[in-house]
Amino acid sequence: MTTKAQSNHEEAQALPELDRLIHEPARLTIVAHLFVISEADFIYLEQKTQLTRGNLSSHLRKLEDAGYTLVEKKFVERIPRTVVQLTETGRMAFVNYRKAMLGFLGR
Repeated sequence: MTTKAQSNHEEAQALPELDRLIHEPARLTIVAHLFVISEADFIYLEQKTQLTRGNLSSHLRKLEDAGYTLVEKKFVERIPRTVVQLTETGRMAFVNYRKAMLGFLGR
């Protein structure tokens, strides 16, 4: 008979290797939104994620540094606009993350 501690330990070992960059809740929300649309501007992401500007900027920087997002600064009628999209690397990372989570949750 296994003890509860042994059972919890075995379950924890069965967890899939997750992409920690995406697994963080704020970045997961950002990546999930970007996965279903071709691109989004900063204001859209700010509203959808409910993150502060500084927090959103920080998370976008981490995703960009990892090569998961492409961030472009544009001007639309002389108004600055920041546009974000997932790179192919970011798309594949999210697909792999989803597969790992679905496989784990489907047990």
